[in-house]
This record gives sequence, structure tokens and C-alpha cells, in this order.
Amino acid sequence: MTALNVWVVDDDQSVRWVLEKALKQANMNARGFERAEHLLEAIDTETPDVLITDVKMPGMSGLALLERINTSCPGLPVIVITAHSDLENAVAAYKGGAFEYLPKPFDIDEAIELVRKAARTTGHGDDDSGEISTAISSLIGQAPAMQEVFRSIGRLAGSSMTVLITGESGTGKELVARALHEHSPRANKPFVALNTSAIASELLESELFGHEKGAFTGADSRRIGRFEQADGGTLFLDEIGDMSPALQTRLLRVLAESEFYRVGGQTSIKVDVRVIAATNQDLARAVKEARFREDLFHRLNVIRINTPPLRQRREDIPLLFKHYLSKSADELGAVSKSIDGDAMDVLRNYDWPGNVRQLVNTTRRLTVTAPGSMITVQDIPSEIGGAESDRQVVADWTRSLASWAEQQIESRDQPLLDAALPEFEKTLIQIAMSQTNGHRQEAAKLLGWGRNTLTRKMKALHLD
Repeated sequence: MTALNVWVVDDDQSVRWVLEKALKQANMNARGFERAEHLLEAIDTETPDVLITDVKMPGMSGLALLERINTSCPGLPVIVITAHSDLENAVAAYKGGAFEYLPKPFDIDEAIELVRKAARTTGHGDDDSGEISTAISSLIGQAPAMQEVFRSIGRLAGSSMTVLITGESGTGKELVARALHEHSPRANKPFVALNTSAIASELLESELFGHEKGAFTGADSRRIGRFEQADGGTLFLDEIGDMSPALQTRLLRVLAESEFYRVGGQTSIKVDVRVIAATNQDLARAVKEARFREDLFHRLNVIRINTPPLRQRREDIPLLFKHYLSKSADELGAVSKSIDGDAMDVLRNYDWPGNVRQLVNTTRRLTVTAPGSMITVQDIPSEIGGAESDRQVVADWTRSLASWAEQQIESRDQPLLDAALPEFEKTLIQIAMSQTNGHRQEAAKLLGWGRNTLTRKMKALHLD
């Protein structure tokens, strides 16, 4: 079998070297280029099987190169890599015709497998190179889980497929829905959002489908529902799992036939609406428990995008916090504050059960309550692990220690430190080992010991 010819264009010599070496070890022919212009000169006489290109380069950018390649070599799969991993680059890459988008730093084995996958595939993405909207600036993330969200949005940029967005409350499901709309062929048409759980079930039917005058008590005039408002565009239905069975049936018919009747109406209304649904529930379980229609679930679950909770993307917390801190200052007419490293560590270590929504509210609170221009640990609310919480924890365990010491003195069993130190060290060792998943080197660093000291202590305390 003929070895694959893979070309790499990146102005970073170290990236080229690593990729070329890995490709050769995988029995592929690799050739590197420092600039896109050099590659275009070479491609006039020879065409590779797969092309890997950076985005940000001197001279011609990777996206401009992608556009040229689509014209001169329309069947050539292109993998776009970049250190600037954001939604706009991801969407631009896919809309420009990229086979795949790979953010730096990437796993080299993943990159090699991606090359093999690209070589087995002759098709490539939509070649629509229209301008990319920058309206969805709040979708921020460098974490792998968020990069997968960006990839999904990019893959769907030329599509009007039904999408189901899943994730915990506050993870930004509506932002993802808006991004899907803004980067779709329907971008210049309405985006209509409706939280189905925020409206009483007896009113939701009218809210969705509208009603005719006199359809029920209080219906003094005709009302245009959300489906008609979204005609030609996108309807985002949030918390779809809370919809009543009767409305699930009506929604299924609209999705299947693209028509419906207003409440009290006699004439069917045809609409062209892309439906994006979202839920924080497990709809598959709801189907098994007969709380959600199976046929509707499959109709909505054509493509699924999962929005990760903040605790699974902790590396994004500083980016998000600083972005919303600046935004909160603008909203409140205040001077934007900064945050010191210790305070940021507190935020990064907190689990954020309310996710991004809770983080946004925290930035607003701190913009008002933090007395100085620099947010410190003392300014962080105690409920999310701030200084007040730390003081309380210390006070609690020292009180417990004092009570234990008084009891030991009364019983006079053995010297206090002889009794306390082994239990103290055992507890801290167990916590450190748990936090590092059993890695002794890392646990020793947490404890301030060397690895040999930790091993000796564990043996002495029968923890080995």
C-alpha cells in the first residue's frame, strides 16, 4: 500500500518538526512548509493526500489558504490547527471547507488518527465562505469539551437540521442555540426563544401556535404564536422535557408535517421553522418512564450537542470570569476590576452548581461589593469558598481538636502529640492520595514532602 503524502504548513518550526516526526513514525511521507505561499508554489506540481495548516501565519492565513485550496484542489481534505481556539475560528474553518478543526495543544495520536480518517474520506465541508457573524462573543472556551461544542456548531453551519442541546442549568444552552442560528442559512431570519417551563401548561399551546379571536375566555383578538413568529428562522424551545403529553403530540405533528392549527382555528398554517430544543433532563430515561414520547424524542434527537458544566472545564473559568467581570462593569457603569491569583484559585476550585449563570451573577455581585480595584480572597462570598468560609472551616476543626485534647489530658493515656500526630498525618495522606488519584509524587508535593518521605510514612502508618 502506497504511503500517504501529508503536507504541514505552520510558521512554528517546533510544531512542524513534531508533526513531521510523528507522521513518519506512522509510515507516512511528511513535508513541511513555513508559509502558505511556499505550499501553493509546490502544489502546482504535486498534490498531497492530506493537508494540515495553521490559522495564524505571516502572510497568507490558513483560512485564506483553505479558500485557495478549495478552488485549485477541491477534493483535498484539509485539517486546520490553531492555538486561537474559539467559536469563530471553528465555524470559519468548517464553512471554508475544512475536513476537521484541531485546537492546540493537541494529542499527537489524535492528530495522526485524524489524518488517516481524512485520507479515507473524499468529501469535505460546505464551501460557503460568507462572512462569519461575531455576535456570539459569550461562547468562550479553551477546554476540550467546549472545543467539541464549537466543532459541532461548525459542522452544522450550512445546515437547518433539528438539534437537541443537553446540559445542566446555566451551561449556556441558549447561547449555543443562538450560535447555531447565527451561523446557519437562516441567520437573517428570526430567532425566537421560548422557555416552555416558564409558562403555565394551559397557556403554552396558545403561546406556541397562537389563537383565534374568541377561542377561549379572554381571547379578545387573534394572537400569532411562536411558530409563526419564527417562520423562515429558528425556534428555540428550552426545557422541552417539561412539556405536557398533549403538547408533545401537537409538537410532533408540526415537526413531521410543518403545519398546525391555531387554537380555535379551522385553517391549517404552513411554516418553515428549524426547531432547536434544549433540556437539563435525561430524555432517554423520561421515555422509559413514559414521561416523554419516544417518537418525539427521536424526532428532536437528530443531532445532539452537550454543553459541559463548569466543573468539567475549569481551565475556562479565568477566561469566563474576566470576560463577564468586564461586561458587568459596563452594565453597571462601574470601573472594571481585576482579580488576584489566590482569589482566582478559589473560583477555579469551586464546583459552580449553577454553572456559567452563577458565575455571571458572581461577577455582578463582586463589581458592586468588592471595595478596591483588585478582587481578593477576602472579597469572595463565603458560599463559594471565600475567606469567610475558610475561617469558619479552620475554626470548626480547631475547636474539635481542642475538645479532643482536653479529653486526652483527662484520660492521661499518652502524650498528646504521640496520639495526635499519627492520626493527623494519616488523614492528610489519605486526602492527598485521594486528590491525586493515588499518584505518590503529586501527593507528596501537596504535603510538602519528598516521595521517599511519603512512602516511609505510609508504611509506618500501615497505609501502604
